[in-house]
Amino acid sequence: MSADVAIVGIGIHPFGRTPGVSGRRQAVVAARAALADAGVGFADLQFAFGGSHSAGDADTLVSELGLTSLPFINVANGCATGGSALISAYAAIMSGLHDLGIVIGFDKHERGAFNTDPAEHGIGAWYGETGLMLTTQFFGMKIQRYLHRTGMDAGVLTKIAAKAFRNGALNPKAWRRTPLSEAEIAASPMISHPLTQYMYCSPAEGAVALVLCRADRAHHYTDRPVFLRGATLRSRRYGSFEVFSPWLAIERADSPTVDAARAVFEQAGIGPDEVDVAQLQDTESGAELMHMAETGLCAHGEQDGLIAEGATEIGGRLPVNTDGGCIANGEPIGASGLRQVYENVLQLRGDAGAHQVPGGPRVGFTHVYGAPGISACTLLTR
Repeated sequence: MSADVAIVGIGIHPFGRTPGVSGRRQAVVAARAALADAGVGFADLQFAFGGSHSAGDADTLVSELGLTSLPFINVANGCATGGSALISAYAAIMSGLHDLGIVIGFDKHERGAFNTDPAEHGIGAWYGETGLMLTTQFFGMKIQRYLHRTGMDAGVLTKIAAKAFRNGALNPKAWRRTPLSEAEIAASPMISHPLTQYMYCSPAEGAVALVLCRADRAHHYTDRPVFLRGATLRSRRYGSFEVFSPWLAIERADSPTVDAARAVFEQAGIGPDEVDVAQLQDTESGAELMHMAETGLCAHGEQDGLIAEGATEIGGRLPVNTDGGCIANGEPIGASGLRQVYENVLQLRGDAGAHQVPGGPRVGFTHVYGAPGISACTLLTR
């Protein structure tokens, strides 16, 4: 198992709502924190990748960070923007082209649901007119289908959301830091059956930056490097049922999450049974439920038993979304996937404070999913 890329610096701007602070300013805060963590200046970097959906072009951050002529490439790939920027940086170092660089993801979304034009995704206007461009409806349909297929009770969705709020309350960088009981979550307004208001995440604000280098040079920047063992992204297959897909084929195919997770485990030479802490896309609590199995962390239909026994809690044998996930942090598209990596670096360093997984976790897994049916995964070790 090779370790050719290391993460040597991390920085974050708190997620949520920050009136009067632009998304770009939040990105600068995160970038400067990551640079300080690695003990380097912006002028030391050889490259940068970054992305945002709603808050501007990442490459313009050089106005604040430094006019050094480094190649700074904008990345845009929906909810996998941050993951795609990280994969790009990983490839740049693995190729031998560069030794040291930074990845930055940030966003500042308007309040309310995302407003997306079907034409931007190659879909006819009819798809929006049916309401399916409203992702709350899509995810409600998808989890109904999944619960029916696996025979699990919808009550498990309430337990997942309650865990998210408990974990978020322990995370000083999270947006929603007030625990909610299962009864409060179940009694909140029904949005798209069986998902209630507090089972969904919301568009939000925030920024994350990571400094990466060749693994054999990590000791120059930190005595606690975290190694990026693998980073993958996959798009949908014909026959998978994905967000912003205008058809449902008779044939059934694996989701891009299955493909991306399988690829990253193979790339890293690590098995799902070796994962000590996992961050999974939880656009809503049904997504976490499905992704537990799609990533190979358990079998389909086993999730409710694991959740009931506390396995996915911070102190359990398979901690999931230890920082509160998207439900507690919100989803700024450009930053969301990198937030997961930031959290796993904290966990592997032992720096997560009140939401630290006990026992010294050594392997961290992340997974992000989004439109139009794309998924990105990473594996980290210490």
